[in-house]
Amino acid sequence: MPSSRHRAFLPLSVLSGLVLGGCAATADTAPSMDLPYERYTLANGLDVVLHVDRSDPVAAVALTFHVGSSHEVPGRTGFAHLFEHLFFLDSENLGPGGLDQLMTRVGSSTNGSTSRDRTNYFEVVPRDALEKALWAEADKVGFFINTVTEDVLAKEKQVVKNEKRQGVDNQPYGHLWYVVDRALYPEGHPYRWQVIGSLEDLDAATLEDVHTFHEQWYGPGNALLVVSGDIEVEQTKAWIERYFAEIPAREAPTRPEPPTAELRETVRFMHEDNFAQLPQLTLAWPTVPNYHPDAYALALLGRILTDGKASPFHQVIVEELELAPGASAGNFGQELAGRFTLQIRSYADRDLDDVMEGIERAFVRFEEQGVRPDELRRVKAGVERQFYQSLSSVLGKAFQLAQYTMFAGSPGYVNEDLERTLGVTEEDVVRVYEQYVRGRPHVAASFVPRGQAELALSGSAVAEVVEEPIVEGAEEPVEVRDRGDVERTPSRIDRSVEPPFGEAPVLTAPTVWEGELANGLRVLGIEDREIPLVQFSLRFGGGMLLDDPARIGVANLLAETMTQGTANRTPEELELAIDLLGATINVNANRESFVISGTTLARNWAETVALVEEILLEPRFDAHEFDLARRRVENQIRQRAGTPNFIAEDVFTSILYGDHILAADMRGTMEAMAEITLDDLRSWHAANLIPGLGAFHVAGAADLDTTLRAMESLGNRWNAAPAPAFPEDPSWDDARAGVYFVDVPGAAQSVLRVGYLAMPETDPDYWPAQVMNFRLGGGGFASELTLTLREGLGYTYGISSGFRGGALPGPFQIGSGVRSNVTLESLEAIRDIVERHGPGFTEEDLATTRGFLIRNNAGAFETLGAKVGLLTEMSTHGFAPDFELRRAEEVEEMTVERIRELAGRYLDTRRMAWLVVGDARTQLPRLERLGLGPVTLLDRQGVPQR
Repeated sequence: MPSSRHRAFLPLSVLSGLVLGGCAATADTAPSMDLPYERYTLANGLDVVLHVDRSDPVAAVALTFHVGSSHEVPGRTGFAHLFEHLFFLDSENLGPGGLDQLMTRVGSSTNGSTSRDRTNYFEVVPRDALEKALWAEADKVGFFINTVTEDVLAKEKQVVKNEKRQGVDNQPYGHLWYVVDRALYPEGHPYRWQVIGSLEDLDAATLEDVHTFHEQWYGPGNALLVVSGDIEVEQTKAWIERYFAEIPAREAPTRPEPPTAELRETVRFMHEDNFAQLPQLTLAWPTVPNYHPDAYALALLGRILTDGKASPFHQVIVEELELAPGASAGNFGQELAGRFTLQIRSYADRDLDDVMEGIERAFVRFEEQGVRPDELRRVKAGVERQFYQSLSSVLGKAFQLAQYTMFAGSPGYVNEDLERTLGVTEEDVVRVYEQYVRGRPHVAASFVPRGQAELALSGSAVAEVVEEPIVEGAEEPVEVRDRGDVERTPSRIDRSVEPPFGEAPVLTAPTVWEGELANGLRVLGIEDREIPLVQFSLRFGGGMLLDDPARIGVANLLAETMTQGTANRTPEELELAIDLLGATINVNANRESFVISGTTLARNWAETVALVEEILLEPRFDAHEFDLARRRVENQIRQRAGTPNFIAEDVFTSILYGDHILAADMRGTMEAMAEITLDDLRSWHAANLIPGLGAFHVAGAADLDTTLRAMESLGNRWNAAPAPAFPEDPSWDDARAGVYFVDVPGAAQSVLRVGYLAMPETDPDYWPAQVMNFRLGGGGFASELTLTLREGLGYTYGISSGFRGGALPGPFQIGSGVRSNVTLESLEAIRDIVERHGPGFTEEDLATTRGFLIRNNAGAFETLGAKVGLLTEMSTHGFAPDFELRRAEEVEEMTVERIRELAGRYLDTRRMAWLVVGDARTQLPRLERLGLGPVTLLDRQGVPQR
């Protein structure tokens, strides 16, 4: 039985005098939300927190070990992250791949993450599979390490290397934090290296090293188990006792006290980045750990300095000196230390010495202006909204409870955390600025495009950056042999027997309310009062589809400008009005839609709707804001041209859609940016933002009557109008099939895109084709593409496939990033897997597919975002509220013969385009061997070069 326990039921309440929306929010008027929990400790030291949430028939399980990269030592870095990978692969009782197979059967998936201070593993399962999840997680704690062999270790090293290539080496500014943290933290401080560690250290790691690290850090006394959701507390405790209690306790691990993170003088470094297209300057100051009293004021300081029209950095950097489209700042708190960071990515060809002068001028402006009370209220309101959003799902609650328990000492800190932020004063913000930032030594990192070293901050030393060369055959092929039987850890129970399912939950679709405004606008909603928020979207069909093909980018520029003031409010006044409501209002142009969306505190729902009405019907069309928006978009276009993943996205889209308008980037081109005028935006707004193309979706703490009253004025003022003409639907031409290559010299990875233009979501075959694709590449670690290219061969960090149709035909697409020197081998493997998918599909494959796709619906409608998504599907495609449940019935009726027929129809490799974005010097000559025809070399805009 547990050796100690205590129980607490604590309200999650706002208990400050924060002024929001013109009214004082006090303990009497602020919304509250209960977050009850029970915490106890097993005799072996395992810390347990339980939380009951009956909102949906699901439960989240989060197992967190108090070990991260800061628990490593120099020369043996990357071990915590390596273990995050290893734990998913095998265990004594589930067997190789058993955890992923189990999660697929129960309709879930498992994942994990590593930080400097902890590693966590988590899943959300239907409530009847909770015992299975706990059985599986117990294997991580007590029945795992015997399964780690030399073969497994060698293969997973390759996977981790691929993750670094994908997330660091092949990304613009990817090496930034390596440079900053090596300069910010002294020798011997464990934050000096990155979480992913050194590839040299990983290569040198032996099996004995791995076993030693596991023995030291992964015992039950160094772990925390949080279970949140639709659970029966006593039964859950009994299962935890059964599966975890007998795992032996271990000696409590210790780590040496790190040296103090302080700088004696400012240091400057620069790096010429192979993928960056724009200069970027990053400044970093050492600060305080998480939950330190000053951490709250530092977090607000970052927002006040850079967030919003009234901020000193927007005034100086954006408006007055026109150095960059914006700036960002914030405090990154961790267990041992913190880092306050300021970052500016400038316009092209800007000298970072000029940017530094602007930074100094902006700091002077802040010192002169101080902290305006309305600005402090504004940023606090945003923190309150984000706080509630973090608790909107059972997994979000589990994460927060784990974070507070491990690093703040109690799950009950969930209450104090928000209260501390809301209690920060203007004087507190000024004080932490003076104490940690003003005139203090810092790290300055200049990252500039390769060949433009002259743009770096003067006096900068060249940073040491480890970039992996592309060498053919640099890695030996990895073969994970059958490990055979492993030594079994003794247990009082038979752990080889998988627990049974519990009583299956009865799934029902959410209740949808529906109304209509006087102008015919359709309004759909789902009431959900679990958290005091409302999420909404006003979606118009059209978007880029309605641009003039000769002036693509108008819809996107309109979206960029619509929240920059209204006819009667300056940009600053509108921003303040939105933020004081604890709201966000965003406008986005997409390829087939134009959307006004956001989230607000429920008590301010009517006021938020009024602002949406004002933004929509009273646009400002400000010439200055239009110019700023255009320059922001130009920066985006430039940076996309240097980022391999974006190059692949844009070029593959051009191949898919041919001469259709959807072949273009919705941002347009640099040439189009120079030609588009404010009159173009006015015309687009008048012609295309009409009630007949729109639908309003609402989810959260708002009912039909309240919403229709709030929207009455919009319905009366906004008149119906004739619909614009839409272009013809796009279609696929087999002449566009073949092999294509875009050269990015020195790319550490090749980005792969394979596919063709398939069908819209309304096609009768769309959902059956998705079912067919599940075992191919849509099922994560249950898919053949992942099992072969990542788990079997170690070529990639991730690969997936799927159909992406909307109202118009969309692509079937396979996407991955593979290490450069196995580009051909990866394409050959993809080709072979796709070609054998239909003929090789079995009853076992169908059972796996059914298990996931049917049971996964338990949490399909959990969050407000999921509910808005359901309403959008209804209004866009005419689906019924229970369409997800009807799709589950289709899965139940699916047959192997039908899967094979679908694969034969939709997976013809010779009708597909095969695109590689990578290093042409080393990889292009090899691709003729693929056997899919000659290779067409394209430039970065998709134009053939030969």
